[in-house]
Amino acid sequence: MNGHVAAIFRHPVKGFTPEPLREVALAPGEGFPFDRLWAVENGPSGFDPAAPAFVPKQKFTVLAQIAKVAAAGTRYDDATDMLRVTGPDGREFAGRMADPAAQLAFAAWLTDLLGEDVRGELKVLKAPAEHRFTDHPLGQVSIVNLASVRDLGQRMGVELDPLRFRANLYVEGWPAWVENDWAGKPLMVGWARAQVFKPIVRCAATHVDPTSAERDLDVCKALFDNYGHLFCGIYIRVTSAGAVGLGDAVTAPSLEPVSEDAE
Repeated sequence: MNGHVAAIFRHPVKGFTPEPLREVALAPGEGFPFDRLWAVENGPSGFDPAAPAFVPKQKFTVLAQIAKVAAAGTRYDDATDMLRVTGPDGREFAGRMADPAAQLAFAAWLTDLLGEDVRGELKVLKAPAEHRFTDHPLGQVSIVNLASVRDLGQRMGVELDPLRFRANLYVEGWPAWVENDWAGKPLMVGWARAQVFKPIVRCAATHVDPTSAERDLDVCKALFDNYGHLFCGIYIRVTSAGAVGLGDAVTAPSLEPVSEDAE
């Protein structure tokens, strides 16, 4: 069973704007390039860059907590390290993310936008080495099956924007929901080899319309009411490096699982 890559996205700042890509290079243990590389702490999170460890998303400015985050349109240029942000009122911010002064300025700009949703001092955090601010400590790369999104939307009587699910890769060509049974199975993604880790458990971030920044649909309730679970998408772990581009094949797993230490 083959599908193909219909869209590729990175999210340089956790919780903020998805950025479309034409191709990406994946490698074991490295995380998705420039994805969730920064996060904005909403009050003290306990994150230590000298000993990076998983921190729950509730500690950051994310859609699950603050729908208004979607109103900040962000674009990151990795060649220049420049982050540009536009607010709903047209106010703009631009700064190089490695510059501590720019990090402080972005935190101040965001504090004005989020207003009373700010719990404490906002602070921009950079993920060191291979660490990423993902929603799961072992969730290296996320994939969403577009047929599953359409099936859910049909049952809800709406057209669901797949970007609600904030995946790295969106795949066409798989039957709806087959991916939920693939944990532990091998997967070819473009020229990269991977192992399916687990289905992605969804949260209130999916309730926010990525265009309007309004919390308008209870996607989690719809998932549970219609399917008895909260899954949409899968996490994979890359086991062999390779490039992935738009239109590349994504080959569904065989019947035989691979071991945890497979490379």
